[in-house]
Amino acid sequence: MVSTARVDVVFPCLNEEAALPGVLARLPEGYRGIVVDNGSTDRSAEVAAAAGALVVSEPRRGFGSAAHAGLMAATAPLVAFCDADASLDPAELQPMAELIDAGTADLVLGHRARAGRSDWPLHVRMANRYLARRLSRITGTRIHDLGPLRMARTEPLQQLGLRDRRSGYPLEMVLRANAAGWRIAETEVGYTRRVGRSKVTGTVRGTATAILDMSRILSELAR
Repeated sequence: MVSTARVDVVFPCLNEEAALPGVLARLPEGYRGIVVDNGSTDRSAEVAAAAGALVVSEPRRGFGSAAHAGLMAATAPLVAFCDADASLDPAELQPMAELIDAGTADLVLGHRARAGRSDWPLHVRMANRYLARRLSRITGTRIHDLGPLRMARTEPLQQLGLRDRRSGYPLEMVLRANAAGWRIAETEVGYTRRVGRSKVTGTVRGTATAILDMSRILSELAR
């Protein structure tokens, strides 16, 4: 069946059965959810399919693996990425699409400006601030947040040559987009406490892996 969606929204997913119904219900009209099941042991895939999403299976673990599988499955003119844990509202993708449609941006990032301190752990907030400052210097564009909510045109992004398949995927996307001369912009979005436990910031191993992945990507591409 050919999709007529204007925007495909990729949701990398690992055991998000409880959060998915509410998240997918918030998709604006003309937006299609692509839920990439990254080895869930709960009913995430069944719940997503029942909610009308396209379900893609990606058994190779890693945020980048799931995100890229969703990107390559996208067929709409625009593609977006959103966490599947209910911490972000996909309805806030609309202003991003407007910037791209107007021709003023090629990659739009969601700046989590409306976030409670208890919802966003301090160590994660500080690490994100550091990365944002590095990216601002590299790109020449004021970036406040390396957030997971983002949007670009589908075909150019599919052809950008993204290689990371772990936690460095979002950072690599920004760096490669900048190197390709893309215009990068931000819109302000909200952020709330996720449903369930984070696979990255909720564990020592996850946090350490993310730091190592980001450091590697910066070393390779930020020259």
